[in-house]
Amino acid sequence: MQFTDLPLSAELLKAVAEKGYTVPSPIQQQAIPAVLAGRDLMAAAQTGTGKTAGFTLPLLQLLAEGKQQGRKVQPNQVRALILTPTRELAAQVAESVELYGKYLPLRSTLVFGGVKINPQMMALRKGVDILIATPGRLMDLYQQNAVRFNQLEVLVLDEADRMLDMGFIRDIKKILALLPPKRQNLLFSATFSEEIRTLAKGLLHEPLEVTVTPPNSTVERIEQWLYPVDKAQKANLLIQQIKLHNWQQVLVFTKTKHGANKLTLLLEKAGITAMAIHGNKSQNARTKALAEFKAGSVRVLVATDIAARGLDIQQLPQVVNFELPNVAEDYVHRIGRTGRAGAAGLAVSLVCAEEMKELKGIERLIKQTIPRQIIASFAPMQPLPDTVLNTAPIKPSRPKKPKPYQAQRATAAKPATAAKPATAAKPATVAKPASR
Repeated sequence: MQFTDLPLSAELLKAVAEKGYTVPSPIQQQAIPAVLAGRDLMAAAQTGTGKTAGFTLPLLQLLAEGKQQGRKVQPNQVRALILTPTRELAAQVAESVELYGKYLPLRSTLVFGGVKINPQMMALRKGVDILIATPGRLMDLYQQNAVRFNQLEVLVLDEADRMLDMGFIRDIKKILALLPPKRQNLLFSATFSEEIRTLAKGLLHEPLEVTVTPPNSTVERIEQWLYPVDKAQKANLLIQQIKLHNWQQVLVFTKTKHGANKLTLLLEKAGITAMAIHGNKSQNARTKALAEFKAGSVRVLVATDIAARGLDIQQLPQVVNFELPNVAEDYVHRIGRTGRAGAAGLAVSLVCAEEMKELKGIERLIKQTIPRQIIASFAPMQPLPDTVLNTAPIKPSRPKKPKPYQAQRATAAKPATAAKPATAAKPATVAKPASR
């Protein structure tokens, strides 16, 4: 299939051709016709699959056709809202909207936190056809009467799973409550977790469900290795491997923010340029770290899972799991950062005996045992037992999280409301008879 085979306007096809694209990716082949047909969409697609063009191209066409039919946006109104979890992703989406929509008479704007709000309020005064926003700043703008949703036609939730990971669920629910019920909804997520499916049930209407790759599959061209090592020796082994193989660009994953900071300091002490990227870092610090890593002035980017979701780094040769993730699916997301666009990739995991449970879960998910290599000078004092592949089907997990959360809120609320009358009333009723 070619882009010219899709029912896109001449203006959009011209913009696509100028970008050098001729063949749509699998997600684009499925998403574009569905969106143009007015369907709600639930798509499992990771960064690097072409998902952004998969929704921006048909969205631009629908809005342009609506404008030709007289649907002009009013002051402070929005016709399409694209919600993203981070400033970086919002900027990427906004760039895509501008690039593909340059021959169309549509107005778009980008809003996110960490910068002055007044210029964003000014940009919304005339109304915009497409608003790309992060949830927190969008709520700020709404509370200041800078944006309204009476004219909203389409809602896009991009990287919905990451938005839930980052704690945006309350903001998302508040935003959904403000939107007109009659609208088209597009939800994109790296995985279809139970939390995502629960969100989708209350959001989407008879959606088309699209998965562009087998669930949680690893890329075959990625070479995977496991190095057994004691926990205390992991940093030294990583330093040795970077220097021995002269790795110039390595993305390293840790479980925690503290672990990322600590490892970064150890790498710097060893003469290896490194920077950390995680949720506690300011937006400017994260942007700077990513830019310097891409430019090659920083050899190692140490990241937590949440911070690294959405990072689009072309031709990344090495990924290192300094610690295995608690959730097996995150291993697939991590190593999927390398081996893109037909390039070869290497994924190395430094595994200690304490991580056997996580290792078994990962190997069961990817349906293969990861080949091992013991580095002589780092042979573990606590041996890592051999694993036997568990081939039993993985049962889908039940949505357990919402129930305890609601129960906790209910039980936390009841004593608080019941306690006040009890303590206030009893002394009063007991005291009167006593005084008589």
